[in-house]
Amino acid sequence: MNQSIIVFALSSSTELADEICSYLNINRGKCKINNFADGEILVEPEESVRGKHVFLVQSTCYPVSNNVMELLIALDACRRASAAAITCVIPYFGYARQDRKSRARQPITARLIADLLEVAGADRVVTIDLHAPQIQGFFKIPNDDLSAVSLFGQYFRAKHLEGEIVVVSPDHGGATRARKLAECLPNSTVAIIDKRRMRANVAESINLIGDVENKIAIVIDDIIDTGGSLLGGLKMIHEKGAKEVYCCCTHGVLSKNAIENIHAAPIKEMLLTNTIALPPEKKDPKIKVLSIAYMLAKTIEAIHKETPVSNIYDMFND
Repeated sequence: MNQSIIVFALSSSTELADEICSYLNINRGKCKINNFADGEILVEPEESVRGKHVFLVQSTCYPVSNNVMELLIALDACRRASAAAITCVIPYFGYARQDRKSRARQPITARLIADLLEVAGADRVVTIDLHAPQIQGFFKIPNDDLSAVSLFGQYFRAKHLEGEIVVVSPDHGGATRARKLAECLPNSTVAIIDKRRMRANVAESINLIGDVENKIAIVIDDIIDTGGSLLGGLKMIHEKGAKEVYCCCTHGVLSKNAIENIHAAPIKEMLLTNTIALPPEKKDPKIKVLSIAYMLAKTIEAIHKETPVSNIYDMFND
């Protein structure tokens, strides 16, 4: 890569950005982040961005609001320093679960964050597995919403699982994602858990649509937060006679007692990506993390060279 681009890492995604830069064969941009005594955030690029295409890598995970503000302030700093273009690489897009008014007087915070990014100076946003694909429509600027499904598919093909495979969606909304993973795996079918959400982070599994008996079940979701609602679905699959159960989620939010829930779940493996960095205290023998750095590096390369981003999925077809 030439010197007309620069990749900055903000607080939540330093390790991921370093890995991206290693694939791009460039040095990560130097950026200083400080806090005033009252908590105000100051972000200062420590090298020139004038006339360059800047990529800001930041997952807006916990602490969500701090990381959002840090990204907005970095955007403002780069815009005022005469960057030619600024792309926000947001592997995990926080506030995405508030994408509609499900009850009276609720906000649509996903749209609010999209508006804030645009006002702060973003020219493009790159995300991975938005909670709801229609959030792309909240942006007036280009949004490349990548998918980790091809990465999961490549992983499970390499395992050479012996037996019939059924890909399970934990709810109706994830059926399309499950179908895409099934298309990556030979001789696989799809099942759906009929789930009713009682309140945030709490759901009751009602029924299973499809057959898992004597099959290898792979449950796929975009987010695992506390793991409470997912655990109920996994138990149902196990009780319905699945031979083995695997689980894969793009974003490991892992709040509260999520690690305990995963450890207790009747699964052989929980597959996550590093859209959110996994701290040492949240590691477990059942958890395996796949890196999305190569996918993001190739996306940055495609954006810079103005070539189709969609071509990167061909790299995961073995």
